[in-house]
Amino acid sequence: MSGPGTASDEERNARMLLASAVEPGDPVLAEEIAMSGPVAALERLRRKSAVAARLDGIDPAADLARAADRGIRFVVPGDDEWPRSLDDLAHTEALHRRGGVPVGLWVRGARRLDEVADPALAIVGSRSSTTYGEETAARLAAEVGGEGVPVISGAAFGIDQAAHRGALAARALTLAVVAGGVDRSYPRAHHQLLTRIAEVGVVVSEAPLGAEPTRFGFLARNRLIAALSRGTVVVEAAARSGALNTASWAEGLSRVVMGVPGPLTSAVSEGVHELIRARGALLVTRGADILEAIGPSGRWASPARRQPASPRDQLSFGERELLDHVPAGAAQPTEVIATAAGLAVDLVAQTLRRLVAAGLVEDLPVGWRLTRVAIESR
Repeated sequence: MSGPGTASDEERNARMLLASAVEPGDPVLAEEIAMSGPVAALERLRRKSAVAARLDGIDPAADLARAADRGIRFVVPGDDEWPRSLDDLAHTEALHRRGGVPVGLWVRGARRLDEVADPALAIVGSRSSTTYGEETAARLAAEVGGEGVPVISGAAFGIDQAAHRGALAARALTLAVVAGGVDRSYPRAHHQLLTRIAEVGVVVSEAPLGAEPTRFGFLARNRLIAALSRGTVVVEAAARSGALNTASWAEGLSRVVMGVPGPLTSAVSEGVHELIRARGALLVTRGADILEAIGPSGRWASPARRQPASPRDQLSFGERELLDHVPAGAAQPTEVIATAAGLAVDLVAQTLRRLVAAGLVEDLPVGWRLTRVAIESR
């Protein structure tokens, strides 16, 4: 039933039928719905015999009831739960014949979709990932997730899986956008992972229940990953990679695009390096970099990274200059050190006593020498 802040039952049923009849991300259908509404778009499609045959036997009300029994719902524009960020897809160009605002989304999970998606970060990358890439993706997901930013990915092998697991390990929210039905586990090896994501977060798809993922489905889901997030981080992507398609959608949506550099000799990082070099992606290496890029101004300002302060950093210029003339091995008397430094003996003696107090010089019966702390801080 419909209610305040929700789409009407007629519109919801029409959208469900349209989503069952047409491949996900069909830009022509999206434009038609935007112009005339889902009910009128459905009536026009019914006049096409191929589509009409596909619609025969579908009972939206019954299917929605069966889905509800399994903890699955169909969220459409106009619902309170609908993420407004998805509406930005109405203003972007199609890529690979996919585009437009989704007709509707099947949602499986304990959390509201709009709450998980705002704000959120997408972490994507290669299925053929390296240990370095997986560890990096998991660490970044845990770092941003620990600050309350949900992590979005596609539940595929490699970087996607690592990102989800990193978020779950940090007890952070995570959202999986899949290319097949949300009632199916694809890949099958990720059944437990998807089940866990649904228990604490959300699993989302445009595809009808029971649908197998298709090539168009993967291309369509990439735009959802980009649109649902404030920024996309690419961790490992070869020169030709689906993750770069997600980055292209993020660029078109004016989202922040970020890349994690890999080894110069790694083929699986070539696409990321090109993304940074030629397409202006922001180079990031830690969660703080990402939070600063996607957060409101000043909320997650990242301090400049510096080497840890050493005992020498607290010295005056004259003290550091004299310290350079104190031996690390055999101790030397004041007069020898003064001659080497070109300074008066009395001044050198005073300065050496201050360096003793700082723990940088030892005062021995035969003279002065550096302490271990001074040697290690060089």
